[in-house]
Amino acid sequence: MIRALKLEWLKIKNYRVFWILISMYLLALLIIASGGALFLEWLKDQGADFNGIDPTILPIFDFPDIWQNITYLGSFAKIFVAFIVIISVNNDLTYNTLRQNVIDGISKKEYLASKMMMIVALAATSTLFVFVSGLINGMIYSHVFGFSVVFDNMQFLFAYFYDIVVYCSLAFLLSLIIKKSGFVIVALFLYTFMFEPIAVAIFENAPYFKDGIMPQIAQFFPIKALNNLITVPFGKYIFREIQDYVSIKSFLISLGWFALYLGSISFILNKRDLK
Repeated sequence: MIRALKLEWLKIKNYRVFWILISMYLLALLIIASGGALFLEWLKDQGADFNGIDPTILPIFDFPDIWQNITYLGSFAKIFVAFIVIISVNNDLTYNTLRQNVIDGISKKEYLASKMMMIVALAATSTLFVFVSGLINGMIYSHVFGFSVVFDNMQFLFAYFYDIVVYCSLAFLLSLIIKKSGFVIVALFLYTFMFEPIAVAIFENAPYFKDGIMPQIAQFFPIKALNNLITVPFGKYIFREIQDYVSIKSFLISLGWFALYLGSISFILNKRDLK
């Protein structure tokens, strides 16, 4: 397994697209993590207010709220990590790298493990980056301090890590099924940000569906289940009730999808003629 992981690193370390995507992703996270305060300052300079309240006093960077706020916003950028996985898998199929690995004695099980370890490493790196960014911004802008406060709500960082791993596993599966990186990227992007959200909105709000069973069924959709792990946190600043915890139900639903993704990937790798 270590040998396969080293080969995985050798495949991508000199690949320019990989570093471009990583840079774009980390830049997006940096903007998300640090841009909030600048955005509130800009609103103040433009004369904006919220019922007479100075927008810069909104405690979006206060501990422990910052962990839910920053992971919720950061979850939108996970598409960049999925693109890395898609391109990596597609390159293996396009250039027969996977076939050569099997010829060289690396089993398909080891190949699957190496890809999943790559996904876990990317998710861990991202989570660490978000943690450090949140810690720095919290230390600068938070009005509340104390060890127990700073490290409260850390479950949102775990949910963020888990979200990336499951989502990238879906990208891995789609890459094996479609085998064209451009089509996979477009399909994943459209499904994540358009097709499923529109379907869920219809099932939850359309008069014909909202009073029936469809709103409950929509909670079992793959992207909806992941989105329900870390929900929109900003309603609390206008005194609306929010989900300020990681939903166990959504965790279990997404865990079921994760098992399905891994089982399907294993089945394809074992049954398909990878020429």
